[in-house]
Amino acid sequence: MSDLSGEEVARLHEEYVLQPWAKQGAPATPVKRAEGIYFWDYDGKRYADMSSQMVCSNLGHQNQVVVDAIKKQADELCYIAPSFAVEPRGKLAKLLVEIAGAEHFQRVFFTLGGSDSNENAIEIARFYTGRPKILSCYRSYHGSTLGSAFASGDWRRFAYETGGAAPSFVHFLNPSVYEDGFDRTPEDEERCTRQYLHQLEQQIAYEGPETIAAVLMESIVGANGVLIPPKGYMEGVAELCHKNGILLICDEVMAGFARSGKMFTWQNFDLVPDLVTFAKGVTGAMVPLGGVIASKEISKFFESHPLPCGLTYSGHPLACAAGVAATQYYLDNDICAHVRQLEGVLKPRLEEFAERHACVGEARCIGLFAALTLVKDKETRELLAPYHTANGRMPAIFAELKKRGFYTFGRESNLNVCPPLIITEDELNEQLDILDEVLTWADREFCE
Repeated sequence: MSDLSGEEVARLHEEYVLQPWAKQGAPATPVKRAEGIYFWDYDGKRYADMSSQMVCSNLGHQNQVVVDAIKKQADELCYIAPSFAVEPRGKLAKLLVEIAGAEHFQRVFFTLGGSDSNENAIEIARFYTGRPKILSCYRSYHGSTLGSAFASGDWRRFAYETGGAAPSFVHFLNPSVYEDGFDRTPEDEERCTRQYLHQLEQQIAYEGPETIAAVLMESIVGANGVLIPPKGYMEGVAELCHKNGILLICDEVMAGFARSGKMFTWQNFDLVPDLVTFAKGVTGAMVPLGGVIASKEISKFFESHPLPCGLTYSGHPLACAAGVAATQYYLDNDICAHVRQLEGVLKPRLEEFAERHACVGEARCIGLFAALTLVKDKETRELLAPYHTANGRMPAIFAELKKRGFYTFGRESNLNVCPPLIITEDELNEQLDILDEVLTWADREFCE
């Protein structure tokens, strides 16, 4: 055990670690341990992890089944090159193909995480189709490697576009129902779907469908606010792809592994993608792992063409052993059913917050994948933090939550509620009571 104090751990981080997406030198909370849905700092303060960290600790912290699988594999074989056959690599690939649907899918290319899953899916799509362009949404995030960053739509791509927008990456507007001025009535949803599909169809025509390799989409937009598409939209996108010979890549990095009540979130819609990218929840974040699941047609193509992708740690045995244990845990414990049951607790409570709190414009929830859009004015739909505009309102709300032991994150005016999928009903209600109190505080601070 380390004999460093919390202050020493925090100082090491502050002085020597480059912190992602942040100015350097800011203080960081030193974490001593974690278990289940909670983690503790060095002073013994407990925090409920209501975002599953970065929506990745799906099975909670220190899941013993996964821990034991990692230990067992470490004793047998820590590493072997991707060209060798090793039990956990093959077993996990087969499991994932079966979950995605063995009638449609055949093979898996393993990566280290979400960014390089999307990066390699882009390369596979381009090589397979012989076309250069990738279409993706403005309201999206796909990663921080070069291709996945160019494909991302939110402002985090700006730092990569130092020479202007990247060639062959084209963005289109996807629905954000509340911000677009629609409501969740069937009539509004139908109009929203029709409007956005028409815009996309026009954009495909103007870009030239014969130049487009793939449309890359999060099955449900995650980091940008759990944007649940209006009814029929995802099916419409899939149909446009099919009609124009364009591949559909579903990004399941955040949305996958039971988060929405299905093992893959695209399975909530009436469609089948050509490529599926995954990461995060495949190991419950206990070891880095990601990958691309390829359709039978694409898999067959690469029987006669070399795959233009390669990683030293592709299918790392330790990671795949963790993946087998975690994936089997989802199935053996019917985590999807548990998530659907708790959606019946989380969704109505968040919707009630939207009715009662002046600062809550909209609540969105599917499974345990949820977010609130926070506003200054419900009548005008003025957001509490406009897009890519610095202000202290949202940081103040997150700080108030954290002070009360409720940890989560958000972007712009969105506050995500994505707890570990093993959370109990009592634990969930206890934390929602804290959120309710902080929203009451925010009503007074920002809306009166």
